[in-house]
Amino acid sequence: MKGNYKFLLLALLIAFASCSFTSKKFEDPDKDKLLIQLISYLLGQGHFEPKDINDDFSSHVYDSYLNNLDPFKRYFYESDIKEFEAYKDKIDDQIKAYDVSFFNLTHQRLLQRIAESKEMYKDLLDKPFNFSKDEDYNANYENLTYVSNKREMKERWRQQLKFSTIVNFDDVVSQQDIDGDSETAADLDFSEANEKPKAKKSEAKKSDKELEVDARLLTKKSLDELYDYIDDRTRNDWFAMYINAIVEGYDPHTFYFAPEDKERFDRDISGKFEGIGARLQKKVDGIMVNEIISGGPAWRANELEVGDQILKVRQEDEKEAINVVGMRLDDAIKFIKGPKGTVVTLTLKKVDGTIQDVSIKRDIVELEETYAKSSIVEKDGKTFGVINLPKFYISFEDYNERNAASDIKQEILRLKEEGVEGLVMDLRNNGGGSLQTVVDIAGLFIEEGPVVQVKTTGEAKEVLSDKDASIVWDGPLVILVNELSASASEILAAAMQDYKRGIVIGSKQTYGKGTVQTVMDLNRMVKNNTKGDMGALKFTTQKFYRINGGSTQLEGVKSDVVVPDRYSYINIGEKDQDNPLAWDKIDAADYEVWSNYFDYDTTISKSKARMAGNEQLKLIDANAQWVKKIRDRESYSLNYDTYKKEMEINEEEAKRFTKLSEYQTNLTFSSLPYEVKLMNEDSVLLEKRDRWHKALAKDVYVEEAINVLHDLKMTYEIKNKVANSVKN
Repeated sequence: MKGNYKFLLLALLIAFASCSFTSKKFEDPDKDKLLIQLISYLLGQGHFEPKDINDDFSSHVYDSYLNNLDPFKRYFYESDIKEFEAYKDKIDDQIKAYDVSFFNLTHQRLLQRIAESKEMYKDLLDKPFNFSKDEDYNANYENLTYVSNKREMKERWRQQLKFSTIVNFDDVVSQQDIDGDSETAADLDFSEANEKPKAKKSEAKKSDKELEVDARLLTKKSLDELYDYIDDRTRNDWFAMYINAIVEGYDPHTFYFAPEDKERFDRDISGKFEGIGARLQKKVDGIMVNEIISGGPAWRANELEVGDQILKVRQEDEKEAINVVGMRLDDAIKFIKGPKGTVVTLTLKKVDGTIQDVSIKRDIVELEETYAKSSIVEKDGKTFGVINLPKFYISFEDYNERNAASDIKQEILRLKEEGVEGLVMDLRNNGGGSLQTVVDIAGLFIEEGPVVQVKTTGEAKEVLSDKDASIVWDGPLVILVNELSASASEILAAAMQDYKRGIVIGSKQTYGKGTVQTVMDLNRMVKNNTKGDMGALKFTTQKFYRINGGSTQLEGVKSDVVVPDRYSYINIGEKDQDNPLAWDKIDAADYEVWSNYFDYDTTISKSKARMAGNEQLKLIDANAQWVKKIRDRESYSLNYDTYKKEMEINEEEAKRFTKLSEYQTNLTFSSLPYEVKLMNEDSVLLEKRDRWHKALAKDVYVEEAINVLHDLKMTYEIKNKVANSVKN
C-alpha cells in the first residue's frame, strides 16, 4: 500500500540519520556531561535553524531557567541571584565544555530554599489571617523583584498564602450558604399526618472564625500535595528542566524527554499502552486510583474502583509484594504497568476501608478519547455526518496498526452507509501529530495531487502527495478549526482550503505551527551504554508549507468564515511563544482547484452574513472579552468585604453569559449502528457519547457547519455506494 511504502521510507531515513549521527563516539563517563554532549551535537547537526551558542543565547537560557525554577519568586533571594549572575554570560561556554557547575549550584541552592519555604508556609498557616485589614495582593509575578532578607520572604509568602486562603474562605462561606438553603426543605418533619410540618433542629452554622480555619486547612492541604510532588522529583528531573531551558532556546517545539516523559509521549501519540487501564494520582496519603479507563483490563475485571489506594504490587513470578506507599508515582507505575498477558496483583485499601488483593491481567489499553469518533445529524430531512479528530495519532513501530488515517476512512465509509449528504471534520483543539496520517487523510477527499510541501535547510523542497486517484468522500465538506488547531490540523485545513475542496470555519487564524519535529532516542547514539536510560530529544528538522507556497508558521490558516470563540482575545498561538521560527514563502506546488462546487463563494458569503447577525456569537465575543479582562487583572484586595464585593460584581457581570449554556440548536445527533451495539455493553461509552451529543446540540459552530453543508451544491450526485469509492 502507498501509506506503508511512505512509512517504510520514513523509517529508513530516520535509521540513516541515526547511523550518521552515531558515527561520532560519545563516551563521557559522567551522564550529565554525556547528555549535554549528545544534545549539543544533535542540535548543531540536525536542527532546521542551528543557533550560535554565544553570550546572547546564554542570557536567554539563564532567564528562562530561573523563571522555570522560581516563577513566583518565593524561593531565591537577591543574594542568590547575584551569585548566579556570574554565570549569565558563561552558560554558552559551559555548554561547549559540557560543564554543569551552574546547574549544580542552582540545584543545591533550590533544594535548600525549598526546605526553608516548607517550614515557612507551615508556620504561617498555623496562625489565622486578618481579613478585615486593608491590603492588596499583586499577582503580576513577572514584575516582582527578588527579596533581600528572610523577613521580606516571609511577607511574600504571607501575602500569597493569604490570597489563596481568602479564595478558599469565600468558597466555604458560599458553600455553607448553599447548604443552608438546601436544608430548608429537608429540615421539615412530616412524621405526623395532617399536621403542619415542624422544623427539625439542624447543625449550627460555623462561625467566620471556624470557616477561616477550614480555609487555611484547604490551603495547607494543596501545598502539602505540591511539596509531596516536589519531594518526589529526583536530580534527573531537575536536570531535565535545565536541559530544556537550553534546547527551547532553539524554538518552542524542541524538547528533551526524560525517560518517563518519552513513554508518555509515545502513549499520547499512539493512543495506547500496555498495562491495567487505570489512571493514578499521588496523594499525601498514598497512590490513588482516579479513573478506570473504559474497555481496559481493570474495567473488564470490575474490581478496581475510583478512590482505591494501592498499597502493594506483586508480579506473577514473585512471592513477595513491593510496598509502594510513599514511593514516587512514576516509580510505582513502573511496577504496575507491564507486558500484555502478564498478571499483576494489587493490594488495595478499598474505598470502604477494607484491605483486598486484586489480580488483573495486563493488556493493550486504548485511550478512547484519543481516537476519531463520528455522529449522524439530521436537519430538514437530510442526514449529515460529523467526525471529531482529537489528534493525528499513529504507532511509529507499525503503520498498519490503528492510526488516524485508517480510522477516518472507516468512519467515512460507515457514514456513507447511512446516506449522509455532507461531512464536517472537527479539528478544533487538535494539536497535530503524524505528518504521514494527515497526507493520507487529505487523500480521502481529493484525487491524486500535492498535500503539503516540506523544506529542510540547504536542500530542495519535497512535495508530499496523494498518489491514489480514488476518493473516499466526494461530497460537501466543512473543516472546523480554532486557535488551538495546530500543525497537522493546519496542513489538512490549508490543503482543503487551497484546493477549494472544503470550507474552513473557525477562528481568525489557527495556532501557527509550521514546523516538523523528529524524535531521536539518545540511547541509540551511545554504544554499550552503561549510564542508564538517556531519554530522547524532539527537535525541529523541517518546515512545512501549503501547496500555494505560503507557510503556516506564525500566520496559521485563516478561516473562510471567521467566528469568535473563547480564545479570541487570549495570546495562545505560536506568535506568542518564545523563539518561534519566522514566516516565509516558497514556490507553489502544481495542483488543480476542485471544480465540483458551483456555489462555493456564494455559500461562504451566505455563511458570513448569518454569522454577522448571530446573537449567540455576539454573546460569545462579549464573553471572550470579559474573560480577557478577568485574566489580565493583577491586583486583588485581601480585605474580605472588599474582595467579596469585587467577586459579586464579577458574578453579576457573568450572569449575562448564562444564556450561552442555554443555547439549543434544532439538530438531532445519534451514534452509528456499530457504536450503538458497543454502548449496549459499555455504559461508560454510552455516557461519553450522550455527553458529546448534548454538547454538539448546543454548538453554534457545528450548527453553522451543517448550514454550510446544506447550502453547498454539487455539480454531480454524491457517490454513496461504498464499493465505488473505496481507497486502497
